[in-house]
Amino acid sequence: MTSSIQDTVEARLRTADPAVEVLLAEVVGGGTLRVLIDHPDGVSLDLCVEVTHHLNDLRERYAVEVSSPGRDRPLVKPEHFRRFVGRRAKVRTREPLAVSGADAPRRSFTGELVGADDQAVTLAADTGVVTIPYAEIHRSNLVEE
Repeated sequence: MTSSIQDTVEARLRTADPAVEVLLAEVVGGGTLRVLIDHPDGVSLDLCVEVTHHLNDLRERYAVEVSSPGRDRPLVKPEHFRRFVGRRAKVRTREPLAVSGADAPRRSFTGELVGADDQAVTLAADTGVVTIPYAEIHRSNLVEE
């Protein structure tokens, strides 16, 4: 589920400030690099500015936006899903998935995270319990209770 830009940003920040967790790094609109970060002490404006400076060379190619995840925190890695088991999430897949109990294949599932291992996440959705391999996930995030 990670991209090369995600890997680049993670590697850079791992060296510069290992306590910063890169939740998501993606290029949007062709020219903007959006980076969502978290930190054990919280995300401040000063931390966002510091992270932006660590990505200076990328600013030559992209407009860089650094921010906290907010309430709709993205779930990108297996450890993100494991950390939030018991919370509600929305998972969108790359291709429609056939689910027993559903009239037609679906790409979007919202429900309680009931499990996560190294290969897949399990969600108690409105149509029943569904297990979705990480390779099939296009985007996912927490949703308000």
